[in-house]
Parts: sequence; structure tokens; C-alpha cells
Amino acid sequence: MTKQIKKLLIVDDEENMLHMLSSLMGRAGYRVSSATNGSQGLAAMAKERYDCVLCDLKMPKMDGLQFLTALREKGDETTVIMMSAYATVDKAVEAMKQGAFDFITKPFKSDEVLMVLQRAEENDRLRIENRKLKKKVASLEGNGFFHRIIGSSQVMRRMVDTARKVAGYDATVLITGESGTGKELIAKGIHSHSTRSQGPLITINCGSIPENLLESELFGYKKGAFTGADSDKKGLFEEADGGTIFLDEIGELPLGLQVKLLRVLQEREIWAVGDRQARHVNVRIIAATASDLAKEVEKKRFRKDLYFRLNVVTIELPPLRARREDISILCDHFLEKFNRKMQTELKSVSPATLSLFLQHDWPGNVRELENVMERSVIFADKSVILPEDLPDSFGAINQGRRLDDILGTVSLKKGRKVMEKKLINRVLGITGGNKSRAAELLEISYPSLLAKIKEHACRVK
Repeated sequence: MTKQIKKLLIVDDEENMLHMLSSLMGRAGYRVSSATNGSQGLAAMAKERYDCVLCDLKMPKMDGLQFLTALREKGDETTVIMMSAYATVDKAVEAMKQGAFDFITKPFKSDEVLMVLQRAEENDRLRIENRKLKKKVASLEGNGFFHRIIGSSQVMRRMVDTARKVAGYDATVLITGESGTGKELIAKGIHSHSTRSQGPLITINCGSIPENLLESELFGYKKGAFTGADSDKKGLFEEADGGTIFLDEIGELPLGLQVKLLRVLQEREIWAVGDRQARHVNVRIIAATASDLAKEVEKKRFRKDLYFRLNVVTIELPPLRARREDISILCDHFLEKFNRKMQTELKSVSPATLSLFLQHDWPGNVRELENVMERSVIFADKSVILPEDLPDSFGAINQGRRLDDILGTVSLKKGRKVMEKKLINRVLGITGGNKSRAAELLEISYPSLLAKIKEHACRVK
């Protein structure tokens, strides 16, 4: 990549100084313009943007401080370095207060001014990065709870966009996906972005409560309704009034309770156990399931009418194996999380470990990856997570095979080449042949990737 040429404006009333600095800066790779006083300098900057300004302090018509003050009053943040042969501490302090980056005293050596300019460039770079970071943080905060959902893959972006859109409406939502994909996280995101966000979010796992207790948990009971009912008790639907109730594993709901849930959806009324009168509830229902409810309907294990009532908007969470390009990002996220939790300082996941992660099918999805990362942080002895830090299904032993069986060699040099080729081919497959994205995932430069593709004769779509 060609280095961008920096544009420099020199403002000085001394002709010799202008000539010397212009020659010096031109040889250093700058594109130089000049002005003989502050007024000319302002006029030049009104026509063109400069990366930096070298400005003399003492000049006729408009001196350096006046020039700097006028520049800042216009909101111009261009880096200004002041120069003077008559420097005093007071003048230097005043210049810095007005927003000068630095103050150098004439006469100066050529490497001195170049060093100051290099520091100014680094300062500008950090300032730009800081602004980008602030914008990113603001964007994430604007996304509310959804910024906690880690992933940059296209399928995840589409899913989050759908969740964000439906959040503003009071429609019933059915979230589907395998166990461990993050269904509850999506439910929390929808609630936090809804008009009900100030109300409660009540979560219940329909498969974790015994059937004989589930009805009273959901709808409450009246005193004396059964043995042990010594007082009235609100159910979870009443607790969620004005907010959202999240019914996880809705497919586990018994058929008898499915009828009562259907009434809640249709009439917005609940009947507490032992009560003779219905109660109105204002609750949004979000349901989730890891099972195929359509097939459950065919098998008569789930009511068709309830299925259609729940299935107003469906959000399907992809399994981790369908978004392998997010694995590296998730690893970084969990590494940071467990470093904080365990007060460790692991720096990264090794390329060999990431290669094994990319080959794994992740039946437990993101939850499984999180558990593997937590275990790996505990067992890691180095500054990075290595294959030997992983469970037996990963690492140096993979499905009963030794590492030398997998690589076909015990040579470190040959093994490295084999692993590099396998990993590059794998990542190129994940990114659909997008070499720029592949270089990011592999954490190498684009030119390095091109060289390795040629060296290993890798497959490119």
C-alpha cells in the first residue's frame, strides 16, 4: 500500500527559513505550501486541508498566536506546531493553551523538527482512532442490549436486524434454534428495545418445572385451592403485567396447559388455580424452543392453534457451525471475559487451536464454546491457549487420532506447513474465497496471505 503523502503548511515571514524548511520537508516526503504571515496562512487553509502547520510566532500583520486563535475559533483542529527565535516560557504556555501541539525554538536541527512532526502524526492517528472508537461505542450503546450479541457474520446481522425491528411492536415472537445458541439473549434484547422495557421481564423454563406445579407457577392460585395453599399467590403472568414473559422451551408445555396459554393469547385473561373469576393481564409473550414445533403439531404433541398464535414472528438463531467466521470473535470475547474473572493475562488463542475450533461441529453451540474457553483459561500454562489446553476431543488428540497422524509427519517444519495449508484452506472456504476477510480471521497481512496461498498452492474459489 502506498503511503499517503502528508500536506504541510509553513507560515513564516523569513524567506530563508521558508526555503530551508520547504526543502527539508520536501525531502522527507511532505507536500509543502507556504505563507508569509497569519492572514495568508488562514487564506491558504480556507482553500485546502493540511495535515499539519509549522507556524512562526513573531510575524507582521497577524502573528502566530493570532493565527492560532483564529483557526481554533473556526473549529479547525489541524495540528499546529509553533516556532520562535524569541521563545519564552510564557509564550510557549500561551501557545499550548490556544491549542498548539508543540513549541520548538529556533535555531533547530533538522531531525528535531522531523521528530516533532512524527509525534504529531502519531497523535493525529490516535485521535482519529479514538473518534472511531467513540462512534463505535455510541453505536453499540444505541443498539441497547443487542450489542451483547457477538458476531459479525451476515446471518447474525440479519437476525439482529429482524429482532430490532420486531421489538418496537407488541407482536408475539417465537425464537427457534438449537440449545446454546442464545435464545434468551435475543428475548432480553427484544424486551429492552420494546415499549415495555421499563416493565418486568419474567423468564420461565417450561421443561424445568414439574407438570403438577407448572399451572400454579404460571397463573397463580387462591387460598385453599389445594393442600398447602395457605394464602393467595400471584402467578408469573401477573408478575409480568405491563412487561414481557419469556416462555423458554415452550415445546415442553403439557397439552392441558397449552389450552390455557391459548386463552391468554386470545383473551388476555388468566384463571388462577381455585379462582372463579378471570383476571386481565397486559403481557407480551416471547416463546422459544429447540424443537421443531411444526413436527410436534404433526405428532399431536403440540396444538396447531397455539402454534399459529405463537408463530406471528419467528426468529431463527443459526447454530455456531453455520457461522464459523464468528468463532474467532467469540474466542476473543470469552478470553477477555475469563481473564477478568480469573485475573489471568492470556493474550490469544493459538492458530493451531483456532484451526481445531473451526473444524469442530459445536453441538452445544456458543454455550459449548464458552465452556471450552473457560476450561482452557484454567489449564493454560503459556500466554496463549494451545491445543493441549483443550478437552480430549480437541488438542493434540482429536477423535482418537494422534497429532502426527493428523499432520502426516513428526517434522516440526513440515507439520507447520501442513497446518498452515489446512487452516488457510479452511478459512478461505468459510469466507467464500474473500481473501481480505480471510487475512483478518487468520490475523496476518493481506500480502502475507497471498504469499502463503502461492507457497502452499491453496484452493481459492
